[in-house]
Amino acid sequence: MKALSLGLALAGSLCLLPAHAGDSTILPLDAKLDGYPYPYPVKYRKIVDPWHDLQGAYMDLAPAKPNGRAVLLLHGKNFSGAYWKETADALLEDGYRVVIPDQIGFGKSSKPVDYPYSFQSYGLQMRDLLDDLGIDRAAVVGHSMGGMVAARFTLMFPERVEKLVLVNPIGLEDWQRFVPYASVADVYAAELKKTPESIRAYMQKSYFDGQWKDDYDPLLALQAGWSIGPDKEVLARVSALTADMIFTQPVIHEFPDIKRPVLLIIGERDRTAIGKDRATPEVAAKLGQYQELGKAAAAAIPGAELVALPGIGHLPQAEAFPDYWKALEKFLSAE
Repeated sequence: MKALSLGLALAGSLCLLPAHAGDSTILPLDAKLDGYPYPYPVKYRKIVDPWHDLQGAYMDLAPAKPNGRAVLLLHGKNFSGAYWKETADALLEDGYRVVIPDQIGFGKSSKPVDYPYSFQSYGLQMRDLLDDLGIDRAAVVGHSMGGMVAARFTLMFPERVEKLVLVNPIGLEDWQRFVPYASVADVYAAELKKTPESIRAYMQKSYFDGQWKDDYDPLLALQAGWSIGPDKEVLARVSALTADMIFTQPVIHEFPDIKRPVLLIIGERDRTAIGKDRATPEVAAKLGQYQELGKAAAAAIPGAELVALPGIGHLPQAEAFPDYWKALEKFLSAE
């Protein structure tokens, strides 16, 4: 579904005017994503917290012919569980049960602005979600920020992880060592300045090497819609808090402690690096070099397998699905 058709679906639920980013029409979105279509029915579970009334959104998909195994798909920072549709369809065809959560602060889940966001808390919530669904073990696939969540979950609960797949995960370098720190307040101010045009420009440059296809429009619709939506200030605060979490809670130093089978699928053209814009030009040029970061991560994780995709950027599942799926399917099915 292109962003235009998404916008038409939302037109009746929001009364703000559309904006344009390139050739796409962007409709404003509220924090709950009311009216924003997900590819499968969304369920909610209460997350125990004495200070917040938190609801975690997720999709739980049953295959027509179950193979007895489950896969947990974890989204990145600029995305939601909705973008996993093509992966989920392929997994269902192979008989896997597929669970796709929205982390707190993302997608259709609650977005508290006074919450101690951490990868450890996400790890606990993923454990509790699997418990609620009666799933003892699952293969865990994490993309971008979801790779950091997946790695932390595996370190916390290795007995719950059958296999771990990291798809262009961020956090393959510790930016604190190279980039000046920016306060949550400063990041919040920067978030408020974002527009659909600036968000598309960032994705086009960092994710797709300056190219843009209509197929990428749905990836833009979420963040761009929030940037002109009625809850922009709340979402900017949440984005600043989760960006701080990513910057200050690296997982890379514990990669040698991961003891599960691991596959890294790395689009080598990716140049994503948190805080790159705050670094000197000399330092910035060395950050986000995934053609090297993927190799270093594979070397750090005992027994890890690396599938490198030259010429592909931050989203192999969107840009090169056949090659991405071939690697994922082979790894998951291997004894």
